[in-house]
Amino acid sequence: LAPPLAWVPSPALGVSAQRPRATTLEEIYDDCQHRWVGTMTRTLSGHDINLRAGAYTAHVVSVGAALASLTFNGRDVTLPFDPNVLTKGYFGKTLAPWPNRITEATYTWNGERMDVPRNEIETGAALHGLVSWTDWTVVHSDSDSATMSTFLPPQYGYPFALDLSVTYALSAERGLSITIYAKNVGSEPAPYGCSHHPYITIGQQSIDAMTLTVPAGKVFDVDKRLAPVELKDVEDLDLDFRSGRLIGSQSVDHAFTELPDGTWQVSLCDEGGSSVSVTSDAPWVQVYSGDQQGRIATAVEPMTCPPDAFNSGIDLIVLEPGEDYSMTFMISADFVE
Repeated sequence: LAPPLAWVPSPALGVSAQRPRATTLEEIYDDCQHRWVGTMTRTLSGHDINLRAGAYTAHVVSVGAALASLTFNGRDVTLPFDPNVLTKGYFGKTLAPWPNRITEATYTWNGERMDVPRNEIETGAALHGLVSWTDWTVVHSDSDSATMSTFLPPQYGYPFALDLSVTYALSAERGLSITIYAKNVGSEPAPYGCSHHPYITIGQQSIDAMTLTVPAGKVFDVDKRLAPVELKDVEDLDLDFRSGRLIGSQSVDHAFTELPDGTWQVSLCDEGGSSVSVTSDAPWVQVYSGDQQGRIATAVEPMTCPPDAFNSGIDLIVLEPGEDYSMTFMISADFVE
């Protein structure tokens, strides 16, 4: 059993850094055995872990280090999926070492062409990294938090070595925090980006009558392959949600930036005043109106870099050997009964 990886959440999000108390492998094993009793079951999505804090409950699974469900007072905050069914749309998955798409599934690094798996046939792109279908190792689990880790070995197209971990922590007051941590354990600098793929919802109601707020001033225009073409003002693409506006029948699947300094918040609000929010300090956020999911949820994906950053270099993180990086965001609900 590998020891839990350290993670360093953003203090701006109100999440305290946590580190395991156990220090030896025997202590870690005993600690995990004690903490896991009655909290995990085995599914086709790996280990299913139940978390609870106040009115919040969450289910996380080890395949893809994914969020299977989040509820508040028994109502869905994220669109849930059945851990024993293969779902479409990367529901709740962890996305690394790149988020979104690498156009044509190829990029150049230090003058050498790199080809990664082309896993989206309709666009010809490499979508959402290399760990969404990995069965991560659960290294910590208690009543309101869980940490999973995996080793990403060097491979064709991505010849770099990373240790990755994801920590889910529920708070009765703040909701669910999700921290994605990476460390370059190889001998060469490694290109890196990450994101997460929750679909936020207010009890699975239609989003068409909801108000969407996205405090971003710029958005990437895309071509028919969903490859980024040009960064534009949100007004130019009729995607200005800074003051909040009714979604209606509009389809959205775009990467937004020029977000406020510090933390920002993307939110859905229904006609009765109930709301769900995603809070982060990431420089980018992908927003998708969930057309393939029946428009009952909206994907809100905080991203460290935009689509195709491995080619453009925009906000691409380069992890030097031994260097680490973490991104934290939060999902919270305020439901009017």
